[in-house]
Amino acid sequence: MSLPSEVDIAIIGAGAAGLGAAHALQGSGRSVLLLEARDRIGGRAHTILAAPNIPFDVGCEWLHSADRNSFVGIATKLGAAIDRSRASWREHAFDVGFSARDHAAYYAAQDAFYERVEAAADLPQDSAAADWLEPGNPWNPLIDAISTYINGCELDQVSCFDTAAYEDSDINWRLQAGYGALITAYGAPCPVALNAEVTLIDHSGPRVKLVTSQGTLSAERVIVTVPTNLIADEAIRFAPALPDKVEAARGLPLGVAEKVMLALDEPSQAHHGLPVDGHLRGATNRVGTGSYNLRPYGRPVISGFFGGRFARELIEQGGDALAQAAIDELVGLLGADYRKRLRPLAQSRWLHDPFARGSYSHALPGHADARAVLAAAVDDRLLFAGEATSPHAFSTAHGARDSGARAAREAIG
Repeated sequence: MSLPSEVDIAIIGAGAAGLGAAHALQGSGRSVLLLEARDRIGGRAHTILAAPNIPFDVGCEWLHSADRNSFVGIATKLGAAIDRSRASWREHAFDVGFSARDHAAYYAAQDAFYERVEAAADLPQDSAAADWLEPGNPWNPLIDAISTYINGCELDQVSCFDTAAYEDSDINWRLQAGYGALITAYGAPCPVALNAEVTLIDHSGPRVKLVTSQGTLSAERVIVTVPTNLIADEAIRFAPALPDKVEAARGLPLGVAEKVMLALDEPSQAHHGLPVDGHLRGATNRVGTGSYNLRPYGRPVISGFFGGRFARELIEQGGDALAQAAIDELVGLLGADYRKRLRPLAQSRWLHDPFARGSYSHALPGHADARAVLAAAVDDRLLFAGEATSPHAFSTAHGARDSGARAAREAIG
């Protein structure tokens, strides 16, 4: 669509936060327009078909804290099928490289670690979550590896205060057609200008002027929902400058969490015993390792998840390095026969996505308060939303959506 010369409320970014804001503004009597730099809506929620009848969530996949996740009601309203079966992360479903005894010992160590982090959150001074690992505990590498999936980085880069602030009901569901597909359907009614990259937000005059790749328009109020790395890198500039926002964004960088889907050429004999939706750890004695979901929904695929410095190194290598690392690790666990049975189908590259530059936010040690700083309105005309502004559901799609609804309420007073 062509840009109008002016609107009442402009929303920058058509991800979960921007779409949440647009829905909240329906019926407000204000003219609203979403400005999206990509050629699609959804942001870091994106479902593709990796192969016929094989949906792959390149971004967010799980309805975290599903008993309080606003997208559950949205999915129900839109008729999206929800899989309410329990996530297999804590279940001992596959005895390869991780015995039932080791499984129990690991989770006892992990739970004790998070209890220490919770207690440390009552101290007057923030610290790195890594400071609360028990010295010499053999499960420390795996605890740190799990952080790379949860935070996109290792525990030495994670604020203890921020870790304790996250609220998780431990109820996690999936969407059979994909989370990204749901968010795309949710955004279908919203007014969006695609391929409209915003580079300047000029709030010096009586109206806010937005310079975009499709032209210039003005708005009475603007809701900014872009990932923190774009603000931190000043890919979007503010005039007058907003150094507090830039500094807050730099304290909330997007970590690196990347995914790969591998085709599994299955023999006729009982799939070699691979369970449906089984969970497999790549390694338990090092931080740089993958986490694998075996045959999700019984489909002939294995999905792999990588995070932190290890994922960054693989993405920087380019090509199919991520997929090859997954295949190498799986062959080491399942046997040499899998070398010819596994092949790459699709993978994410959020680190190199110009409109994300990472996966989801974490607070650096000493920067837990940056979420509130980033979320604060500027002169009641610039409102800020996005998962990084959520005080207790950061790094989630529903945290982003709810923050957008909050910013919309602020925009209309």
